[in-house]
Amino acid sequence: MKMKQILLVAIALIAGAGAVNAQKFALVDMEYILKNIPAYEMANEQLNQVSQRWQREVDEVKKEADTMYKNYQSDMVFLTDDQKKKKQEEIVAKEKEASQLQYKYFGPQGELFKKRQSLIKPIQDDIYNAIKKLSDERGFQAVFDRASSESIIFASPRIDVSNEVLSKLGYSVN
Repeated sequence: MKMKQILLVAIALIAGAGAVNAQKFALVDMEYILKNIPAYEMANEQLNQVSQRWQREVDEVKKEADTMYKNYQSDMVFLTDDQKKKKQEEIVAKEKEASQLQYKYFGPQGELFKKRQSLIKPIQDDIYNAIKKLSDERGFQAVFDRASSESIIFASPRIDVSNEVLSKLGYSVN
């Protein structure tokens, strides 16, 4: 009886070890993939240009508020209490305008976020679909991004399928 239990445990361990060996993993390097997609580079350039334009706009409003404050400080001795209060309200309103503009463009759901979604998300979706198709074809249970994973200390270059993903997307490999 004891011999049967030991034999069953041994068979279970061997079967379990076989199942672990049967699992297939792959790596991709998203930075490398994105760098080799011209549409991504163009989208990033567009985002940089629009971001800089919007930042200049925000900076101009902030500069106006600063100028208003400096003028207020230099003219303060000549102003009545009502004039001071009015100038202070104007300055606060201009600072609030700058903050609202900053939030409108760069906030969590701001214009830059929306623009990034419209330009970058389709590219990311294409990459995801190419990785999924490659995974289905090659039987990978998991594909890890070596560019974003600090926990990967070493991985064999043989399991890096980045060039295959680029090929699936229709890009030639360097």
